[in-house]
Amino acid sequence: MNLNNELDSPLIVKISFNKLIQRYEHLVESDDEFIAAKAKRVISTQKPIPELRDGFSDLNLLQKYKKEIGIILQDSFSEVLTDNEIKTASVPFEDIIFNSSDRFKKILETAGDNFQLNIKNMPQDNKYIIACTIILNFCYGYSLNFKRPFSYEIPDKNGVMRYYKILYNADFIEISPTQNAPEITQDDYDELIDNYENIDIWKKKFPPQSYVFKGFVISNIFDVTDDQSISNIKSFLINEGINKNIPLKEEVHAVFQSLFNIQDLKVGFSSYDLNKNSLMPIYDKSVESYLLHEKFEIDCAHALCSKSFNELIENHKVFTISDIDKIDALTKGKSPQVSALKKQGFKSAILVPLVADDTLLGVMEFVSKTPKLLNSISEHKLLDVMPFVKAAIVRSKKEEENKVDLIIQEKCTSIHSSVFWKFEDEAKRYLFEQSKGNHSEFHKISFKDVYPLFGQIDIKNSSNSRNKAIQKDLTLQLLLAKEILMVLFENEKLLLFEQFIFQINQYLELLSAVFRVDTEQRISVFLKTDIFDLFKHLDSKEKYKDDIAHYFDSINDNLGVIYKHRKNYDDTIMLINKEMAFLLDKKQQEAQAMYPHFYERFKTDGVEHNMYIGESITREDSFNKIYLYNLRLWQLQVMCDMENTHYNLRSSYPMALDVATMILVFNTPLTISFRMDEKQFDVDGTYNARYEVVKKRVDKSYIKGTKKRVTEQGKITIVYSHKQDELEYLRYITFLQTKHYLADDVQIVELEDLQAVTGLKAIKVSVLYKKENDKKEKFYTYKDLMKELEH
Repeated sequence: MNLNNELDSPLIVKISFNKLIQRYEHLVESDDEFIAAKAKRVISTQKPIPELRDGFSDLNLLQKYKKEIGIILQDSFSEVLTDNEIKTASVPFEDIIFNSSDRFKKILETAGDNFQLNIKNMPQDNKYIIACTIILNFCYGYSLNFKRPFSYEIPDKNGVMRYYKILYNADFIEISPTQNAPEITQDDYDELIDNYENIDIWKKKFPPQSYVFKGFVISNIFDVTDDQSISNIKSFLINEGINKNIPLKEEVHAVFQSLFNIQDLKVGFSSYDLNKNSLMPIYDKSVESYLLHEKFEIDCAHALCSKSFNELIENHKVFTISDIDKIDALTKGKSPQVSALKKQGFKSAILVPLVADDTLLGVMEFVSKTPKLLNSISEHKLLDVMPFVKAAIVRSKKEEENKVDLIIQEKCTSIHSSVFWKFEDEAKRYLFEQSKGNHSEFHKISFKDVYPLFGQIDIKNSSNSRNKAIQKDLTLQLLLAKEILMVLFENEKLLLFEQFIFQINQYLELLSAVFRVDTEQRISVFLKTDIFDLFKHLDSKEKYKDDIAHYFDSINDNLGVIYKHRKNYDDTIMLINKEMAFLLDKKQQEAQAMYPHFYERFKTDGVEHNMYIGESITREDSFNKIYLYNLRLWQLQVMCDMENTHYNLRSSYPMALDVATMILVFNTPLTISFRMDEKQFDVDGTYNARYEVVKKRVDKSYIKGTKKRVTEQGKITIVYSHKQDELEYLRYITFLQTKHYLADDVQIVELEDLQAVTGLKAIKVSVLYKKENDKKEKFYTYKDLMKELEH
């Protein structure tokens, strides 16, 4: 088997012991007779076999001359140390070992028959180029510092992975060019160091099998499991975000200066914003960005040339500039990143994209004021440390996001996703100014020229329903108290008992008449003080004990009064709000997918919602009024769905409450701003304030010339002021009538004037209801539905 048959390499590899034999030829002249005798033995062993000196590629000869090779390597593999040293003789960078110490053999034996020995950190795809760099070092004297730690990972008898570091002794190798080897010039060298991954260029300068490699390497191997374990623990701590210490700027530079062996090396970082395709600094004084050079934000298209943009941003590949002045001259100053670095006096640079889960986090910047020290070959020194750097950046990005979120929450409140981007931008600007030591205010957040949409599904006559529930509870409690007092008066004949009975009768008369808030308060005070103190005093008496215990069991411990009918009312309001809010939120997800817009809802005695739509909210030049019209139609249809859902669930609630639905149409775009004091959006300007006035009062307004409220159960009321709004919504109603959402009883009415607001009109139309699980395609108006439910 020929070693070179399947070897794609610029080298013709020959196993040779020539350099070692030359050493023994010197030792023959040694004054030490023992050393001289041993040297003569080695030379006499090799002499009949010229291949051992001239070199051979036939691997079968390793077995044929195994004994002779063992004698030649006897001094290198001492029998005294064979059980202690971990050592091999092999072809460099290949898994071809032809001699080893006993300890190495035992380690492999322990690993098991199925274990396959592989050199770690050996880039299989780049072996050709690695061989070329070795030729540059041996034959041309170019000191390319490509050293990376090579190692083995071998499991022990317990299956625990152990780590072994490999140190190569290359004293016994020779490399010489053949007649086919082109001469390498300085220009060739300069081209090569900027094109590490361009295999075609390397093969042109170093054609296959154009150099002869003769020799072998001795690998001294050391168990570094402890050191590697410590490194793994550090990696774990970084990944888990436990290590919160942020190094100072000079310490950051020092770490990488040692790694690259470049004294003037500096390290920077630019954070990448995917949404805006821009580079930004991080809010940490210990890390600068040399691409941004004190700017707060730069669009990637303006920060990078097209080539570097494609490499870094699109393909997530490392981009090197070994000679900044040279590239700046070639591009005539039109390469943004080169110009920015040159202005700061840098001569070479490596830009490294940091990627996690296929997402670009940012760009690591390594810069030096010495040309060519940073190049496409030296970039590979980063391979071993970048996982740690990446983990630290992931943690830093998360902490940055938390800071931004904290600023928003502190300055604002829970923000809808459609407008969150603007708060995020402002929070980043705010943090950037603070990191520079500048005084900064959180700027006003506004959105101009947005169209409002308002809707509500309100509990009809909620105040009356609540008052009736309170009346029933108070009446029930007064009657219970009266029964006990009558028994007390019959047995004790105390005038105070008779006076309490008289007072209760007065309260019962008040409750049966017009209910007033002060009536509730007076009765509650009477029950919580006079009656409570009296019954507590008498509950120890055996003949009153059971009746008084029944009274107190009927009372809510927290409120001090009976909470039965009012609980039914409160629970019903809660359930209606919960169901209506859930349905509206669920439907909103569909609406957001149609076109992004601001949305907020509030629970009161019912559910109301605000929506704002416009270009300033989406921050994209894509808004068209068609999206406004679509959202209005969507809103009308969803309000019909909410009506249907309510009346299908109505019978399952503790109380049967009706709802009334209203939509307010406002056809003029307005400006909304976030009010820091109230932590919510509000409209700007005097004219726009008219919208808020109408929104708050219109559902309580009357139809002109009547005492009838504009909102009505079983109907949707659409309030508007312009004829074009009327025509628009009549089209929507006609469409929804064909889909059996609405009935044909369309009514247009005028509204009584509100404070400073005149000329309002309303379209009223009945909702068509369909009973759930009803297989018949039958639709009902509100009146028909009530009749159906009564049967």
